[in-house]
Amino acid sequence: MFSTGVLQPSEPDAELRQEHPLIDIDHTVWIQLVLFFVVAFVCSRLLFRPYLKMRDERTAGIEGARDEAARLSAEADARLTRYRGQLDQARVHAHDERRKMRTEAAERQRQVTDRARADAGSALDEAKGRLRQETDAARGKLMPQAQQLAGDIADALLGRRVAG
Repeated sequence: MFSTGVLQPSEPDAELRQEHPLIDIDHTVWIQLVLFFVVAFVCSRLLFRPYLKMRDERTAGIEGARDEAARLSAEADARLTRYRGQLDQARVHAHDERRKMRTEAAERQRQVTDRARADAGSALDEAKGRLRQETDAARGKLMPQAQQLAGDIADALLGRRVAG
């Protein structure tokens, strides 16, 4: 029963292995090779090429969209830069116009003020001249009366007639 202590499995197909190899190469290899190439050709035409073409078109569409987006972004940046430049120019122009208008307004105000001062000065001189004329006229008119009144007062105070 137990011979050496090692069990050895029985191999019922050992005889078959010696007669038939594991891989048998015969004329069917050529048929399989032809079938492989026919299937590869058909799959290439019907599956792989349309699939690769579709991927290329999709990639081209994506790249085209990216290129278009980059172009539009660059165009938008250029327009934004141009608009900012125009806005800066408009601000500078508006600032210059405001400064010019303020200068003109200050000049007009100075002219009006000078004219008003000149008019006021001439009106004051004219009023002083009229006042002087009226004062002289009143003096000329009141002087004889004042002398008469002074003589009358002196006569009354002294109680006699003062010759004058």
